[in-house]
Amino acid sequence: MDPFADTLQRLQETFSSGRTRLAEFRATQLKGLGRFLQENKQLLQEALAQDLHKSTFESQVSEISISQSEINLALRNLRAWMKDEKVSKNLATQLDSAFIRKEPFGLVLIIAPWNYPVNLTLMPLVGALAAGNCVVLKPSEISKSTEKVLAEVLPRYLDQSCFAVVLGGPEETGQLLEHKFDHIFFTGSPRVGKIVMTAAAKHLTPVTLELGGKNPCYVDDNCDPQTVANRVAWFRYFNTGQTCVAPDYILCSPETQARLLPALQSAITRFYGDDPRASPDLGRIINHKHFQRLRGLLSSLSVACGSSQARDQTCATGIILDLQERIPLGQSLPILPGVHETQVSLVKLTFITGRGHPLSSFLSGSVSQVVKRVLAQTSSGGFCGNDGFMHMTLSSLPFGGVGASGMGNYHGKFSFDTFSHHRTCLLRSPGLEKIYAIRYPPHSPRNLRVLLTAMETRSCSCTLL
Repeated sequence: MDPFADTLQRLQETFSSGRTRLAEFRATQLKGLGRFLQENKQLLQEALAQDLHKSTFESQVSEISISQSEINLALRNLRAWMKDEKVSKNLATQLDSAFIRKEPFGLVLIIAPWNYPVNLTLMPLVGALAAGNCVVLKPSEISKSTEKVLAEVLPRYLDQSCFAVVLGGPEETGQLLEHKFDHIFFTGSPRVGKIVMTAAAKHLTPVTLELGGKNPCYVDDNCDPQTVANRVAWFRYFNTGQTCVAPDYILCSPETQARLLPALQSAITRFYGDDPRASPDLGRIINHKHFQRLRGLLSSLSVACGSSQARDQTCATGIILDLQERIPLGQSLPILPGVHETQVSLVKLTFITGRGHPLSSFLSGSVSQVVKRVLAQTSSGGFCGNDGFMHMTLSSLPFGGVGASGMGNYHGKFSFDTFSHHRTCLLRSPGLEKIYAIRYPPHSPRNLRVLLTAMETRSCSCTLL
């Protein structure tokens, strides 16, 4: 018996009725989502603490507040986003109305990860609801406490005729993917992303894949080492390193390395104390399986400073020197940044490009030629200079990967566009046949010249409608 058939049929019938297309209906769902966050803030913080030992600070900054801001932005701009977009016309269409209409796809599936189980669940959900879709939400079964809140509490705030939460692990997700959806939004590992994309291809379903990447951080010689260390350490150990856009390794000269190492150790000690495992501001590895994998990795590496000890699903902070090819940088959730020696004049950009397209890349330096070179000779989903992943906090910038780090993007209006079909529309007059007759046989050189001239691109937005 198919456990999802009735739910999917109910949502498909709702979409076919046209209810979700109305601006008022979309706004009601978004307001309900906002109330869910406001009225269950404490509950969500407790769940995040149970799953990942997240502090109130981290939960508020990276999960709850950013999600609320996304909702508020969508509510303020919903009607403007929905409005038909007028486009320029050529001479042949000057008397016509040409526009792009944003239409909901229909029934969409959102598969969320465990590392930011509120943020990375609700952010795409905002875009899907704002665009007028019916949504099936699959939260991660790994972040169990947050999954329970999303499954039991969130549906009370949304119209359940157009929204459903489904639970389960890999087997249930595989069964769910056998069904046809109109769009699938997945956040997770490249390995599972391939499975999702393969399943979607059977139905020709478009996908948005938000995956991971081996994110480099290049540090130039002219930087202040303590400033760089403060920022790298904070972004690297935020959420115990379980962040897809955290810097995974550092590229710098030997001279910079000598100055940066003690600065990093100083930053780590100031942030998390002499024993980081006892710090209330350092989280926990999500589960025993991931913890054991990291413990095995640490046991085979030489840690330059800090500690390689781990217990109670807490990995102490440390720094690895002279990274080798065998070290699995950026796979799953590495929590230790590496420092790789390289001559500044011979920046080994091939070390970056040889690892596929990262989700983010970082550079610390004020020399414009260095910035230009890194931007020109590398590619990544996002880039931030002289800081960590602050670029993803701007709703005016699209967030997404490229190549192996993902396809498609979202945040702000980009989320609305991701979950909308941009329908090409041209409305012509039923009359004016004598003018349009120039296209019909028998053809002549004169008519061809006139027609080609009329079809040239013009920058005019005149319209009859």
